[in-house]
Amino acid sequence: MPTTSFASRALQICKNLIPNRNKRGKMKRKIEETDMEIVWQSPANPPERKDYIFRNGRRHVRPYYFEFIAHVKNRWAGKTIVDLFTDEFKGRNRDYYISAVKCGRIQVDGQLVPVSFIVKPSQKISHFLHRHEPPVMTWDVKILETEPDVVTICKPASVPVHPCGQYRKNTVVGILQAEHGLAPLFPIHRLDRLVSGLLILARSAAQADIFRQQIEGGMVHKQYIARVIGEFPEEEQVVDANINHNAREGRSSAEVGDSCGDAPTKGKTACTKFTRISTNGIQSIVLCEPVTGRTHQIRVHLQHAGHPIANDMLYLSKHVSDRSAEGMGADRAAANPDHSPASGVGENKSASHEDSGEDFSIDPMCTNCPSLAPKGYDYHEEALWLHCFRYSGPGWVYECPHPDWASLS
Repeated sequence: MPTTSFASRALQICKNLIPNRNKRGKMKRKIEETDMEIVWQSPANPPERKDYIFRNGRRHVRPYYFEFIAHVKNRWAGKTIVDLFTDEFKGRNRDYYISAVKCGRIQVDGQLVPVSFIVKPSQKISHFLHRHEPPVMTWDVKILETEPDVVTICKPASVPVHPCGQYRKNTVVGILQAEHGLAPLFPIHRLDRLVSGLLILARSAAQADIFRQQIEGGMVHKQYIARVIGEFPEEEQVVDANINHNAREGRSSAEVGDSCGDAPTKGKTACTKFTRISTNGIQSIVLCEPVTGRTHQIRVHLQHAGHPIANDMLYLSKHVSDRSAEGMGADRAAANPDHSPASGVGENKSASHEDSGEDFSIDPMCTNCPSLAPKGYDYHEEALWLHCFRYSGPGWVYECPHPDWASLS
């Protein structure tokens, strides 16, 4: 019996699901004989409390319709609309893109186009998607201080600070807006997604600029705490090694020039001071004071010093023995309620975040449905043993309690 291609099946299902703007700027889709209105969201649509679904200790975002917008780059010009998407956006296959163009889920300058359409520079391309965001752990985003110009919070691990990549609503900024009505907020420093601790958010662009000028002027003192492999030296250690970040691989490396100076040192200058707080001979608790702020700087400099973070699977050396790395792995630490990043300071799973059984609409064109999480998401989340606990500058100090893993007893 002949088989029907994905493109043909999808086209048959949603040939009448063509987004078009009504007079009020919303998007409508037509389904056969009835009209059904759905809202195609953009970055201007704020997150709301009802947008979240809690299941198995994770905060999911209810899938929603979203308009992704791009403008044709010079290197894209001359390609067909289908070839452009197939070559540049490899998360979906060619059959999907053919169907999406025919259905009107992909448009150029707000108009339907044929699959053979040749794109030109600067044209606006819209891709209407049923968007699925990766889940994060359900630890609360704990508000520490609220001032007229500043909000400080204790960021839980696994939650990105602001919209990036696949994350939009499942972010610190999005959750604070949805659950506390705090907006707009301007993060004045960054924390890696897997890092917990103090995050300072200005409540105006002007206040954010004041903080950024102080940081860029070297007037801000940053302090973190980490749990590392091995017996860290008792005396202060200063690592002065360039950081070379590889965005494609999602990791950084420390670069030190040779003594002869024949080869130029790669990366950006970086310096971190480390002081041992305690040790049990197998692992150590270390105070980390970055002088500069490079991507993964503390993690890479600890690895360079021979004492990587004890559950940092990205930077743990392959020769580290099982005994040296004993303790709870990053994925189990994230899932175990007794080892939350900062128990006692509001990052444990909240009673208000009990599992919810709400269903969500299934979209016939969506390549992620019927799953809540996007395709390929790894449920074994990591929560690094790295925590920001103090920032201080001219006339101000903000602090966050230490996490429970910071004690070796």
